[in-house]
Amino acid sequence: MFSVMFMSLIILMIAADIAIFALFIRKFECHLALQLLWFIPALLLIGVYFYDPDGKFRDLFRIVLLSFAIPKTFFVIIALFDLPLKYFFKWKIYPFSVLALAVAVVLMYAVLYGGTVGYTKLKVRKIDFASPNLPEAFNGFKIVHVSDIHLRCWVNNKTVIEKMVEIINSLQPDVVVSTGDLVHRSASELEGFEDILASINARDGVFSVFGNHDYGSYRRMENDDAKNQNMKDMQQRKDSIGWRLLINEHIFLFRGNDSIALIGVENSGEPPFPDYADLPKAMKGTENTAFKILLTHDPTQWRREVLNTNIDLTLAGHTHAAQFMLAGFSPAAFVYSEWGGMYREGNQGLYINAGIGHVVIPFRFGAFPEITVIYLHR
Repeated sequence: MFSVMFMSLIILMIAADIAIFALFIRKFECHLALQLLWFIPALLLIGVYFYDPDGKFRDLFRIVLLSFAIPKTFFVIIALFDLPLKYFFKWKIYPFSVLALAVAVVLMYAVLYGGTVGYTKLKVRKIDFASPNLPEAFNGFKIVHVSDIHLRCWVNNKTVIEKMVEIINSLQPDVVVSTGDLVHRSASELEGFEDILASINARDGVFSVFGNHDYGSYRRMENDDAKNQNMKDMQQRKDSIGWRLLINEHIFLFRGNDSIALIGVENSGEPPFPDYADLPKAMKGTENTAFKILLTHDPTQWRREVLNTNIDLTLAGHTHAAQFMLAGFSPAAFVYSEWGGMYREGNQGLYINAGIGHVVIPFRFGAFPEITVIYLHR
């Protein structure tokens, strides 16, 4: 799928290069050979794509390709609006071409920044959530929420995970929760990270749920036994680092005689993502608990199922906010009705964390790696 995606980007880049050549480069008064130099960067990039069988330059290729293909495409689309002004109204100035150049520069900056700095730029986001159902003893309760760590992303850059843990501990949380996709392909990715993740400190512990990547679905497994063993390994490795995995179940957190319920379900996604969640089973026994928090990976469960319950606060991840956000907008909005931040309906709330890791390419702009601190209030 990713190969098809990047081949499409290559074709898009070539088409944009041809259009820019026809619209602008050909007008330069110089030898054709010099004009054809315009195509050299694209040809070099294509050469890397086809002659890098080991994938040593895969991430670099993807960032450079995006930094060329996306700005050039937007440049051509916007600049084409000058053609009616030129041929029908005989304008001597080309305002849309100037706008196109400005947009292209901004997009190129965003891609290069996001692919070199942005994807490691950890951000702490502080959120207040008030509910009349919260017991008085939990007023000011502090939750630190992380999601989508995708440890495979950080094998060669463990300092990011070390920094994440350092920030979490500095926040002195009452509880730490992770809403899925700790790994990218298999439980073995935890090797080398156990001591780092085990050093997270929280008064009431660290809790997590499975995300779609945690099931090993993105790695070719020999058979169902191998998949089941991967799941067992995930559970054992999480136990060994002190992370309590909630599999369609709940626990209670206490402050004196008061308590709140922390409920965790397996991934509950819409196709093509798996749906193994059993929310009624996970909630059974929480009927007399005034305040309930749900940990789920996929935020679509909130509208499909959670709003029909009396769960007060749902914490999720999964969307990554498309790893791009500008002026409060993310392309994730084209796919998800709720894609990032806090959403409320009545007394019920949903918070979607933008995640720590990345998929497809090491890139984040605007939607930087996020550590969320949620303060509960009455």
